[in-house]
Amino acid sequence: MAVTTRTLGRSGIEVSALGMGCWAIGGPWAEGARPLGWGIVDDEESVRAVRRALDLGVTLFDTADTYGAGHGERVLGRALAGRRDEAVIATKWGYTFDEQTRQATGEDPSPAYLRRAVTDSLRRLDTDRIDLYQLHLGDLPLPRVEALLGTLEDLVAEGLVRTYGWSTDRADRAAAFAEAAPRATAVQHTLSVLRDTPVMLAVCDKHDLASVNRSPLGMGLLTGKYTAASTLPRDDVRGVAPTWLEWFRGGRPAPEWLRRVAAVRGALTADGRTLSQGALGWIWARSARTVPIPGCRTVAQVEENAAALRLGPLAPDHFAEVERQLAALRTAALRDADRPHWPMPPIPTARP
Repeated sequence: MAVTTRTLGRSGIEVSALGMGCWAIGGPWAEGARPLGWGIVDDEESVRAVRRALDLGVTLFDTADTYGAGHGERVLGRALAGRRDEAVIATKWGYTFDEQTRQATGEDPSPAYLRRAVTDSLRRLDTDRIDLYQLHLGDLPLPRVEALLGTLEDLVAEGLVRTYGWSTDRADRAAAFAEAAPRATAVQHTLSVLRDTPVMLAVCDKHDLASVNRSPLGMGLLTGKYTAASTLPRDDVRGVAPTWLEWFRGGRPAPEWLRRVAAVRGALTADGRTLSQGALGWIWARSARTVPIPGCRTVAQVEENAAALRLGPLAPDHFAEVERQLAALRTAALRDADRPHWPMPPIPTARP
């Protein structure tokens, strides 16, 4: 059954059930010598990819001011020229950067910086409003988040921002934020068949928030392109694998995650879907609030992901088979606990 749209939480804004993540199209940027982008990108291909996504019914485009140190927003703005009203733009703020050197420089969660950041994003995106404005600092203490709410409400009243949210994996803070923020409408968090987040989904249900899903394809692991022999280039953030990036280690796919991909591949592709299409179907079957935003930087990637909209949520029997396979992995990990020979990442057992 096809799935085409979702409602963006309390806002009532309708978006496509699939978004396009725009981290990669920002191109190279770094923190010192450590890359934070996905390597060299062809801006013209990025523009074509965004426009092809629109043609195929994708309306939500998620970026951040820091992607490419501002370059990603510029590329997205150029791609949407003449078609702005067809798109819902989500961007983020909180990290600081130098646009000239393309260097990350830190973070600034102050209301004054928020006001400056939204002005700069509007200019780079070449638009008069941001549809979903998201705090990018996922671990910011709640009192500092609450100090931003007055400015966010002012931005909504001024028509510069339609609604706002938080990019965080902290379910307790997301819940408190939703209770304190009058127009909070979304939480962006990790969710995939490799990393379920039942507690966060329960928060979204309770507080009527959209669940915007980053890393729905495990940063590429669920495309089927990578094997144990794959090595990521050094100009790709996955090639240096900072500690917060769990899917890769030492520039290679982490073996424990490859094992999980192998375990669920059959169920995800049983009805003729590609692996990535099955992974997106699993997310839609998981919750009616979910909006996965797989990263794309080519027309071909957009076309494969958008084709999943026609296929819709994974069928109940295939979804159940995925759960059975994950449960089997969990049992095997417990059985081998006395003689660990590879680290098994936790598989959540709770369901909302």
